[in-house]
Amino acid sequence: MYPYGFGWDPTFIILIPAILFTIYAQFKVSSTTSRYLKVRSQRGYTGEQTARKILDTNGLYDVRIEMVRGRLSDHYDPRSKVLRLSQDIYYETSITSVAVAAHECGHAIQHAKGYAPLNLRSALVPVVNFASNMSWILIMLGFIMQGPLLKIGILLFAASVLFQIITLPVEFNASNRAMVQLSNIGILEGKELNQGRSVLTAAALTYVAAALTAVLQLLRLVAIANRDND
Repeated sequence: MYPYGFGWDPTFIILIPAILFTIYAQFKVSSTTSRYLKVRSQRGYTGEQTARKILDTNGLYDVRIEMVRGRLSDHYDPRSKVLRLSQDIYYETSITSVAVAAHECGHAIQHAKGYAPLNLRSALVPVVNFASNMSWILIMLGFIMQGPLLKIGILLFAASVLFQIITLPVEFNASNRAMVQLSNIGILEGKELNQGRSVLTAAALTYVAAALTAVLQLLRLVAIANRDND
């Protein structure tokens, strides 16, 4: 048996497509967001102004906007109804700033409308936090001690995989909502809409990469478990 993470295991080849796609996704999101951080939107809305305009237009007056540290650390917290924007997004008037702020507003709109995949993902958070911490412990013990621990660990890891898969429609839907809002309100116009969509499409690749990695890792673990049972 090859303990996971030690030495060469031929099943590692299963992960190669995910590794390559992750490298591509990281390059794409970095280059695209950096490119459009340098392009100022014609209407001159900052990320914060964009977010406030979209939220108010949709009647979400109770959603607060805060600035947080970190690059592209933007997120919406449904528990406290707070939309947090990184400094570059909060203050800047770039296409990237406007698009990212609108995307996070998309999550706030999902929350307000009871979007089912978002609710499911939120409900899974405590389960996934436990499963992600315990799964690798049990998997490692399973490699060392054999017995049922490996299979239990794989089942727990499957919960993390499910979370990554559910995240995809949540993120894609938030981006679609963002583009509708930017167009309808007139925050971006003409070719700016295509530029904004390019930013959000590039960002979405990171979620696709995470889901692909999780799925292939699960397949690898199953392959190892089946091989060692033979």
